[in-house]
Amino acid sequence: AAEREKTGVALGRTVTNPVNGEQIPVFVADYVLMEYGTGAIMAVPAHDERDYAFAKAFDLPIRRVIEGDNPDGDDDGLPYGGDGALVNSAAQFDGRPNRDALNEIVVWLESEGKGKLAVNYRLRDWLISRQRYWGCPIPIVRCAECGIVPVPNDQLPVLLPVIEDYAPKGQSPLAAATDWVNTECPNCGGPAERETDTMDTFVDSSWYFLRYCDASNSEAAWDPAILREWMPVDQYIGGVEHAILHLLYARFFCKALADLGHLDVDEPFARLFTQGMITRDGAKMSKSRGNVVSPQAIVDRYGADSARAYILFIGAPDQDADWSDEGVEGVHRFLSRLWRLSAEVSDQDVAGAPQGDEAANLELIRKANWAIDKVTGDMDRRFAFNTAIAAVMELINEVSRLRESAGLEAQQFALETASSLCFPFAPHVTTDAYHLLTGGRLWEQPWPTADAAMLERDSYELVCQVNGKVRDRVEVASDASREELEAAAMAAPNVQVHLEGRVPKKVIVVPGKLVNIVVG
Repeated sequence: AAEREKTGVALGRTVTNPVNGEQIPVFVADYVLMEYGTGAIMAVPAHDERDYAFAKAFDLPIRRVIEGDNPDGDDDGLPYGGDGALVNSAAQFDGRPNRDALNEIVVWLESEGKGKLAVNYRLRDWLISRQRYWGCPIPIVRCAECGIVPVPNDQLPVLLPVIEDYAPKGQSPLAAATDWVNTECPNCGGPAERETDTMDTFVDSSWYFLRYCDASNSEAAWDPAILREWMPVDQYIGGVEHAILHLLYARFFCKALADLGHLDVDEPFARLFTQGMITRDGAKMSKSRGNVVSPQAIVDRYGADSARAYILFIGAPDQDADWSDEGVEGVHRFLSRLWRLSAEVSDQDVAGAPQGDEAANLELIRKANWAIDKVTGDMDRRFAFNTAIAAVMELINEVSRLRESAGLEAQQFALETASSLCFPFAPHVTTDAYHLLTGGRLWEQPWPTADAAMLERDSYELVCQVNGKVRDRVEVASDASREELEAAAMAAPNVQVHLEGRVPKKVIVVPGKLVNIVVG
């Protein structure tokens, strides 16, 4: 770490700087990582905290090579880790931005025969052997005469033996299965022993998706023609922790298989979505912390629909979200209201009921079509289930608001729509609500489609912001120009209050959505 006292040993040797010929002393230091590059680094004390601390500890010269100031540094503003103009360099590079000069310096080194561009990969060998029973046996035998011998193709796969004790006792559990371990050498036929370690399960998860495409194939791992049709995977969903292990290994496998001619694609997944984690009181749920929420307790109290819908509603799916018992109650009330309104409407004779106020009917039908469009868009590849559920909540609020003015036919359409849109999140209550309204089976119905004509409006509500904060909302014409939108926002009463007579520095207009007025 940067704050730890730096220790090291001078080797009494120097190396030559290939650019200027200066002799540079060589040290062994404990803060240099062997796995980083070659394990030998060129220290830059003026521009790295650890190198700076080491140079101070051993009274080494500290030479600035990039202009810039570190307010928390020494009197010279060092160490400075940012970008800036080069200084104390060759005349042709002095004054050049350091990032721009990188390639120029490499070109110069190559022209002088003192170096060349190289790419270093921070890759290490992957140790795949594990001392446990559950895993794929490593198809290797050891023979006193022939040494290490791979199991021939016609003897694959090597199957795990049935054993009674899976616990390791200083060795792999498979070592106790002597009848399985003792075999004959495929080369000489003499006595041999099987490898008792099993493969890391990451080996299996690196290509399972290929096998899934042709799982019943008993002749080969897969038929290339079938994989040609199905691969790559359209959508991968998983935790962000997979990105540096499983997903990386899966890509290694696919690229190697493609290079060997066994696969037509070298990238296994076309799209990746990493979901967030549900926490409680800001911390990851764990038994040791005692903050685990029992799904069964939630289901027993509120039902499976409420539990499922709340988990999806709690926040953006790609972000962490904190659990709230009150939030579950809120979603439960929403679903109860959807069912109760459906029951009330179904108890009445829609055909013989009054038509209701024409404007209210149109408003409710427009809102239902808006919800169809919104939910469909939010669920399509974005997985924004939280905003999709919020849109259905808005629709139910509108049904409640227009309960007395809108006709039963419009209300029934809105409630049928709400049930259909919420079916993926709360299938039980929505199925029952839809059956009350129509007598039909919701799961047999197609996904609703928005009427494009109902999505068009003569006007809409324009959000008016001052310095990014919502200060007012005004109704504007749908075809209003940018200038008209700006004028409407500037004239909004609450915007005027927050402007306090100041002249805007900038006005950002997003037609159809908002106007943001930026002031000093």
